[in-house]
Amino acid sequence: MKNKKNIVITTLATTLISCFTYVVSQTKPTTEPKVIQDTVKNAKPNIIALPADSVFTDKGLKLKTYKKNAHASYYADRFNGKKTADGSRFNNNKYTAAHKKLPFGTRVKVTNEANGKFVIVKITDRGPFVKTREIDLSKRAFMEITKFKGAGAMKVTIETIIE
Repeated sequence: MKNKKNIVITTLATTLISCFTYVVSQTKPTTEPKVIQDTVKNAKPNIIALPADSVFTDKGLKLKTYKKNAHASYYADRFNGKKTADGSRFNNNKYTAAHKKLPFGTRVKVTNEANGKFVIVKITDRGPFVKTREIDLSKRAFMEITKFKGAGAMKVTIETIIE
């Protein structure tokens, strides 16, 4: 009887050790990512983000207020690579937006009313399809002007750029 108990305990201990060893062998070691030193100072210049094909003159931007106190949100990551209403591919790292009525290609200055930060985006899609929302920004544009990085919506002022 005592011999059977020892065999059961030994078998159980061996099984537990084997399981533990297997789990440890399957986990990848954590290593610190290599930080590449930039030779240029990382001071953020006082430049606004513009789509690549924007026209920007020394005289500044001619703006027309479209809507104040508008509700803005951002695209979910699942839309990356999908076609937008204007036929282009959506990329959450570009400065683009969806609006229900503004014509495709319209450049819009979107200003966060809470902190005054703004970005300039290009309308490439239709939406948002939620009645209370006025504009859907790409994630990059949204995160650049948001006050709280975990936020999903904010109040903004929308101004169209007259070119």
